[in-house]
Amino acid sequence: MPRSTNAPASRKRRKRILEQAKGFRGARSKTIRQAIQSVKHAMANSTEHRRLKKRQFRSLWIARVSAACRLNDITYSRFIEGTTKANIALNRKMLSEIAIHDPSGFADIVARVK
Repeated sequence: MPRSTNAPASRKRRKRILEQAKGFRGARSKTIRQAIQSVKHAMANSTEHRRLKKRQFRSLWIARVSAACRLNDITYSRFIEGTTKANIALNRKMLSEIAIHDPSGFADIVARVK
């Protein structure tokens, strides 16, 4: 009886890794050993960075709202406290968009908060 190998499955496994490593520089996209290491590292980083992205965007929105608040003579912390007391149910992302695209509308919100 002839020897059977697992060639189709192992070729498919290697091909999948090399496709994921497409765009990496040098041997990282050509040789399977380097590609496996690089892809594992990239996958770990992508998981971590998905979570970091959320934090970074929130801090960006807070910085924008804070800058707009200072232009309207109120601190960020007083502004957020006022929005909760005035039952203004806008999140920081929407507040930053309003501050950028509609400064007069943001000034109206600040007036309601004060």
